[in-house]
Amino acid sequence: MSESLSYIFINACLVNNFVLAYFLGICPFLGVSGNIGTASRMGGAVMFVMLVSSMCAYGIHMLLVAIDAPFLQLISYIVVIASTVQLVEMIIKKFSPALFRALGIFLPLITTNCAILGLALFQTNKGYDFIQSLVYALGAGAGFTIALVIMAGIREDLDIADTPKVVRGTAIVLMVAGLLSLTFMGFAGLGG
Repeated sequence: MSESLSYIFINACLVNNFVLAYFLGICPFLGVSGNIGTASRMGGAVMFVMLVSSMCAYGIHMLLVAIDAPFLQLISYIVVIASTVQLVEMIIKKFSPALFRALGIFLPLITTNCAILGLALFQTNKGYDFIQSLVYALGAGAGFTIALVIMAGIREDLDIADTPKVVRGTAIVLMVAGLLSLTFMGFAGLGG
């Protein structure tokens, strides 16, 4: 049965959100989600890298199947992701030095973001065609961005709230992340 494009998008964005359902990409999720502006721009950068990686992963998979070398799949995906992140890093540094400084170490960490590698592997395992792969990448990137922005909004509110000392900082952030994950489990009914 062929999945509709809207089903693929909603599934990747909400039902099986990479951060809140698969727990992929937790490092930037926790590290960059302190400010809504930074979180949304990081989400955009991750979405762009996911989109480019998805296109390249589709082509690489077809090529490796054609030459009967699927064992090179993982290393090929890693090379493509690293190259794409370097391109994004150079563009952001050139056109938005303030954003480059705000993202700090988390921008190069997109290279090792397991959500992006997971995207390439998941789309290959699901057997998506080119258009389905692009929609899957857009859905996963949108879901990643939604998770970052929601968490950033909550963290900004927590910064001005009167929270007990025992739960300030990392403790409250991890509790909120767990509650967000539980909340997104409510979308599981949309998955069919």
